[in-house]
Amino acid sequence: MWFLATLCVSCLLMGTQAQSRASFRRSNDRNGRCQYSFTVDSPTEASCPSPGSSPEMDSLKSRLGLLEALVTRLAGGEAVSEFSQSSGSQSGIQDAYNQAMEEKAQLQREKQRLDRQVQDLQRRMEELRQEAERLRNKPCTPQPPPRGLINDNGFRPGSEMAIERQKLQTAALTKGPAPSHLISIPEKTEDRSLGYQELTAVVTEISAPNLDGPADITGCGDLVWVGEPEIHRKADSIAGKYGVWMQDPEAKDPYGSEMVWRIDAVGSDVRQLIGYENMDQLTRGFPTKVLLLPEGMESTGATMYDGSLYYQRRLSRTLIRYDLLSENIAARRDLPHAGFHGQFPYSWGGYTDIDLAVDENGLWAIYSTNKAKGAIVISQLDPHSLEVKGTWETKIRKTTVANTFMICGKLYTIASYTSPNTTVNYMYDTATSQGKAISVPFKNRYRYNSMVDYNPVHRKLYAWDNYYIVSYKVRLGKQE
Repeated sequence: MWFLATLCVSCLLMGTQAQSRASFRRSNDRNGRCQYSFTVDSPTEASCPSPGSSPEMDSLKSRLGLLEALVTRLAGGEAVSEFSQSSGSQSGIQDAYNQAMEEKAQLQREKQRLDRQVQDLQRRMEELRQEAERLRNKPCTPQPPPRGLINDNGFRPGSEMAIERQKLQTAALTKGPAPSHLISIPEKTEDRSLGYQELTAVVTEISAPNLDGPADITGCGDLVWVGEPEIHRKADSIAGKYGVWMQDPEAKDPYGSEMVWRIDAVGSDVRQLIGYENMDQLTRGFPTKVLLLPEGMESTGATMYDGSLYYQRRLSRTLIRYDLLSENIAARRDLPHAGFHGQFPYSWGGYTDIDLAVDENGLWAIYSTNKAKGAIVISQLDPHSLEVKGTWETKIRKTTVANTFMICGKLYTIASYTSPNTTVNYMYDTATSQGKAISVPFKNRYRYNSMVDYNPVHRKLYAWDNYYIVSYKVRLGKQE
């Protein structure tokens, strides 16, 4: 008891002495028990720090804040930079796209303009073709003989021309045939003003065939008549000044017998073979097939036979067989001793040293050699291997003729490539090994005939005359 009393008095005394510095509080806790609490002021701290806080923690939090700010600024700059780059890239792509669309629109406009030009040209070509057809079918109106010509004192009774006139008059009275070497002689006019020049203009010194030519024979024979040139097409550019065109007499699938092929031969590297479905499409200028030859061609000596194109390789004496079905070279062979690239050409030039031809007997090569001293040599070739099966040497120089072709195993030569009225002047028969001079009229309407070949199926000569693709009907018979 005394201890408790002493303790209470001590506490009261201490409370009175330190009343300004401490406080005493009594209260029940959660369990209902009495709990005494004393509160004393800190001699060093003005206020209590928050729980879990310290100067080190505050410094660390400050440093972390600065680091977070720095990271945020850097991340924001990179994002801005990436956004700027992305925006610039998208802008560049958009500009390029806009430019491409403008170029596309411009190309479309140019294509439309070219299409219109092509349509206009096709329409004009069709109009010209129709006009040519109309003129071709229009009958020629006979023109009266001119009057007022100066009399020729040389035309006297008893002269040669008077005798010819007398023959005509006698034939007319007896209803007999007129002499074959005269075309016609105009009747005498009342005022007797017909001149000598007009008479000589109607008199010829060669046999004049009738309008349809002499009677044709079935099968082989001698060439006795060549018709007027029939125009099929004119080349579009300088590349077509001279060339070669053909139809296969032994055509094979996939190309039919009506397929027409052409090669423009002007150029340093001739490789393009152009095909047309038929003659009408050739005339209209609408090709259906274009092939690129694997090796360049020399000049205008190519020909078509048995589903293959045969031609001379450029700058060589090598012959090539190009198969149309596989579109590959099927055979090649050098022509023994043949001149090439200007050694023995035709008179018009064009490196026409080797000329390939087809007739009823097969495939031929027409050329010359140093041994033959420039005379024409003929060789028959195997169409598959290009091997020489037989050779004949003529007595006519290759450089003196304009062109040659083969019919029924006979070689024919043309005298001139520029003269509008020339002749087929020589024939060599490989069956008899004999040659002879002949005179069959032939016309170079455009005065630069660079290719003449014979087609045994259509029985025509195909020619290329100064940009013009033409053909001639022929008649075979017996040479007189």
